[in-house]
Amino acid sequence: MPDPEPLSVDEHLALILDRIHELPAYDQPLLETLGLPVVADIISPLSLPNFDNSAMDGYAVVFRDVAAATPANPVHLPVVGEIAAGQTKIFAISPGTAVRIMTGAPIPAGCDAVVPVEHTDNGVAKVLISQAPTEGQHIRRAGEDVRAGDVILKAGDRIDARKVGLLASVGLGRVATRPRPRVVIMSTGSELVEPGDTLGRDSIYDSNSYLLAATAKHAGAIAYRVSAAPDDPATFTEALSDQLVRADLVVTSGGVSKGTHDVVKEALAKLGTVSFHEVAMQPGKPQGFGVIGEDSTPIFTLPGNPVSAYVSFELFVVPALRKMMGRTPLNRTLVRAQLTTPVTSMKGRRQYLRGVFEPKVGGSTVTPAGGAGSHLLGGLSQANALIILGEDVTSAQAGTDVPVMLLDRDY
Repeated sequence: MPDPEPLSVDEHLALILDRIHELPAYDQPLLETLGLPVVADIISPLSLPNFDNSAMDGYAVVFRDVAAATPANPVHLPVVGEIAAGQTKIFAISPGTAVRIMTGAPIPAGCDAVVPVEHTDNGVAKVLISQAPTEGQHIRRAGEDVRAGDVILKAGDRIDARKVGLLASVGLGRVATRPRPRVVIMSTGSELVEPGDTLGRDSIYDSNSYLLAATAKHAGAIAYRVSAAPDDPATFTEALSDQLVRADLVVTSGGVSKGTHDVVKEALAKLGTVSFHEVAMQPGKPQGFGVIGEDSTPIFTLPGNPVSAYVSFELFVVPALRKMMGRTPLNRTLVRAQLTTPVTSMKGRRQYLRGVFEPKVGGSTVTPAGGAGSHLLGGLSQANALIILGEDVTSAQAGTDVPVMLLDRDY
């Protein structure tokens, strides 16, 4: 019986996203929400500023008392008190007097201007004012920034550092967002050794689990990296079962091709809930996706070569993670760039070549990085982009305008 036709990249991604669901939202500590979108409009419970306060260290005055002050004809006023920021005592000011005031301190009743300290002699009992402010100058009015009842974030807005500051300033220490998905990363292969351990003659260090865990973190998820499982289906199944308790999503690498030691495929095919097929792409042709366990936890089974695993993770796993967090868009926005050197591609597969993208005035460029082999991590480490060649493209000359996926840009 002939093998089924490979799925396209878009078909495989559509199958995945159809089975991925957003995680339930709940109130989270403010700093834990960084990078996550809010699930509902956020209404400010108070105004900013919440009260009239001074924008300067200086003296609170009645404007008409100092309106004529100049260096040649300064105004002298008695200082009848001092107001510091955080002081709860309420002051009122009488005409013909001044109150020493600090930045952020509440404006006393009757005050309609603040004279900066540098326009005075910094007097304690009496102050000499040598330059007049304008009426209302250096007073921050209540609600001039935000008013109580304003919508300060709309549903879907992503929380960045500046929005964290805004939320904290209106007293919101917890915000409802979808949580970061917990991603378990597992490599398979008896030849894999932990970095730092002694390397045998026929062994290699496990780079995939580190590469994919780092990519998951970069995408905003919580990553749990698991030491490599040997080429034994029973051992792999036991290790996988142990990890499901802390997983919203599982990613494996290796063991999904057509060899005799493809333990992931052998172990999961029996469940009937994970499908394995080829995708018309290079690198990353063998792919698997489905659900496992009592909670129907999504599982991605990626190829074992590191470049194949990484490209597959970027194309298929990252959009799933973004959907779970409620983030949009799900896929990276592509840009255009001109090839600096000619490239070739296999007909019938969408090619993803590692590249170095350089933005330039008049036309950005992209240069292939390293060779085409899916085991070449050196070239991948130099790349900041993936050059995309369509299924019908077999070659492209230098100067050809091509779509490019930028790996370090946040969508």
